[in-house]
Amino acid sequence: MDYYVHPSAIVDEGVRIAAGAKIWHFCHLISGCVIGEGCSIGQNCVVFPKVVLGRNVRVQNNVSIYEGVLCEDDVFLGPGMVFTNVYNPRSALPRKHEYRQTLVRKGATIGANATIVCGVELGAYCFIGAGAVVIRSVPAYALVVGNPARQIGWMSEYGHRLRFDEQGHATCPESGQGYRLLDGTVRREPLE
Repeated sequence: MDYYVHPSAIVDEGVRIAAGAKIWHFCHLISGCVIGEGCSIGQNCVVFPKVVLGRNVRVQNNVSIYEGVLCEDDVFLGPGMVFTNVYNPRSALPRKHEYRQTLVRKGATIGANATIVCGVELGAYCFIGAGAVVIRSVPAYALVVGNPARQIGWMSEYGHRLRFDEQGHATCPESGQGYRLLDGTVRREPLE
């Protein structure tokens, strides 16, 4: 095997795990899920069928990733964060045919104990603050907090708050990468 599975973890037949992945204590990977190259699944996590985790996804402790969730590369799922997959669950009414997809784009961060209500798209490199309750899609690079989550700013790909000047330009203090805010959308500026 070119990946690591802790002896206490359960990996069902039919799970696809790519090279370099690490599956830690007391996890359960259910048949039909896909774990990408270099992923890390922390302690006490469950990954359900048809879930796809891209390359280098970091899943912290105590996260359940339900059917309908797709994570692109370099996503961070903070400790105890929650996904849902049915909008109006009832114990007495099976609604597996009503699962809604949640798409988490490349580089997105979801903070500890945040809740993501199903059927939304989290844009590339967005940043969901700890404890936020996301009930609608989040734009790329947006910083959202609160319940319900509301946007309070923009974040760089390195996870720093962006401060835009009057012309709509900002620079990440760590990477030096420039960003442009135009008509409510942030994009990276080409490197010179």
